[in-house]
This record gives sequence, structure tokens and C-alpha cells, in this order.
Amino acid sequence: MNQSNTRSGDIPVKAGENLSGKENLLAKLANSSGATVALLPAANTDLAFFLIIEGEESGKTASLRPLNPERNVRVTLKDTCNPGDVLVLADVATPADIGKVRALPSAAGTYRGLLIAEEAGIDGQSVLARPATGIGNIVVTAPQT
Repeated sequence: MNQSNTRSGDIPVKAGENLSGKENLLAKLANSSGATVALLPAANTDLAFFLIIEGEESGKTASLRPLNPERNVRVTLKDTCNPGDVLVLADVATPADIGKVRALPSAAGTYRGLLIAEEAGIDGQSVLARPATGIGNIVVTAPQT
């Protein structure tokens, strides 16, 4: 089956907020008055399936790379991880961590599995990871006492 008007690789998208200096962070697509825009995630379960390759000021064209399991990526890490860890969005309640990823925490909550770490990583590192967006939501329950 052939499809027309499609493309692969990085895509140009209007920045819906200031994405300058946000390279290697995850973003999501949203609608703004009928136009597609790139935004940083606002919730830990957002569909942040795009890596910012070239950030731009609001209203200018940024470059995003769709997460694809055929191509690993480097994404900014919060805390630490080990190879094989499921990576989820870092807590969006901390402004400095929005768009970063972290290893699936043990704290109770609902998280969206986005990537699998391919190497050990430390806080602030652009860690090598394989997109695995099909993982979906993971619910961590409080330990039984």
C-alpha cells in the first residue's frame, strides 16, 4: 500500500512556547487555533513522542524527531538509570525537569513508558535510549504493609 503526502525523519513544527535551548528534551504535538504546535509535556502521562532536535522561540519553526524504535536517541536524564530500565517523563511539577526522562519510579502513580535505557546514565546526561512508545501507561501501586 502506498501513501502520499507523508515523510520520514525530522519534522519542522511551530514552537507553541519557547523551546530555545531545549534540545534533547521530549515534546508533544498540540493544536493551537487550528495549527500544529510543539509543546513541552504538561503531565507525566502526556504523549511526548518527539525529541527536540532544534529548539526555537515561540512562533518560530523548531525541528522534532519522532520517536521510532528503529532508531535510538539521546535524551536528557533526571537522576540515574541502568540498561533495560523503562524510562518515563520526569516529574513535570519541577519546571527544570520538564521534558527530561527518568527511570520508572517506585512511588505510586501512573507513568507512561516511552523508552528503554541502552546504557547506564547519570543526572543531566544525554542517555542513549531506544523508543518503546507501545509500552503505554504503567500504574505503580503503593507497597502493601
